[in-house]
Amino acid sequence: MMPDAAFELTMPARRLTGAVFASPHSGREYTPAFLRSAALSGRAIRSSEDAYVDRLWADVVAHGAPLLAARMPRAFLDLNRAADELDPALVEGVRRVSHNPRIASGLGVIPRVVAGGRPIYHGKMPISDAHRRIRQWWRPYHETLQRLLDESREAFGSALLIDCHSMPHEAIEPSGRGRRPDIVLGDRFGAAASGDRVEEIEAIFEQAGFRVARNAPFAGAYIVQAYGRPSHGQHAVQVEIDRSLYMDEAAVEPHSGFDELRARLSGVAARIGAMEGGAAQAMAAE
Repeated sequence: MMPDAAFELTMPARRLTGAVFASPHSGREYTPAFLRSAALSGRAIRSSEDAYVDRLWADVVAHGAPLLAARMPRAFLDLNRAADELDPALVEGVRRVSHNPRIASGLGVIPRVVAGGRPIYHGKMPISDAHRRIRQWWRPYHETLQRLLDESREAFGSALLIDCHSMPHEAIEPSGRGRRPDIVLGDRFGAAASGDRVEEIEAIFEQAGFRVARNAPFAGAYIVQAYGRPSHGQHAVQVEIDRSLYMDEAAVEPHSGFDELRARLSGVAARIGAMEGGAAQAMAAE
C-alpha cells in the first residue's frame, strides 16, 4: 500500500453479509507537511478525530463483513461532507453560495476549524490544493464505498452501511431519565434506512447493554444522506459511540475500557451481520 493511500480496506476471507462497516473520521496519518501548515499543536489538531474507531470495529471482518477506514485525518479532509462543500473563508477562489451551516461553521469538506472552533490554518489555501485533496483522497474512498455496497446488493439482495463514528461525551445531552446515551443511531429521521432495520439494530445494541438514542444530537450527515436509499435496497445508519467509554478524550488515548468495548461491539457486529446475511449460506456453499 502506498504511504498516501486514501484508505485501508480490510476484507473478510469470505463475505457472509450484506453489511459494510466504514470509519471515515478515524484517520490518524498526520503528515509532516500538514502539521507544518497547521496553527495547532499535534494534540489539539486531533480533537475532531474519531480516534481508534476503526480499531473498535476491527472484528467485523471475522464476521464476514468488510471494514473501510480512512487514513488521512478529518482535520485534513472530511469524508463526511460533499465534495463541493468548499469554504470561501478558507479556500481562495471559492464563490459564496447559498447558506450552508456546515460551511459557515468552518466544517466543510476541508475543515477550517477543529472542535471548539479553533482555526487549523494561519490563512487561506489555493483552490488547486483543495481540488488535489478531493481528487486524491475523497474520491477513492467514496468510489470504494459505493463499490462495496453494490457488491452487497448483488450478492445479498440489499446492502446496509454502518457508518462508524464517536462523539465527545460533553456533546451528549441526557435523555428524559437524566442519563446520557452510550450510542446514538442516525438514520436521517427514517429517510436513510428502513424502520424495521433501525429497530432491530437498536434492539441489538440494547441487548448488549448499551443505552441507545436515535437522531439526537446526531441524525447523520453527508454519508448517511447520500448512501441511504432504502427504496433501492441500500440502507445507511450512522453509529455514534460515547468516547468516554473507551478513551481519555484529553490525552486522545485508549483507556482500560477499550478492550471490553471492542468485545461488546464484536458481538453487536456479528448480530448485525447475521441480520443482513440472508444469502450467506448460499455463498458459503459455493
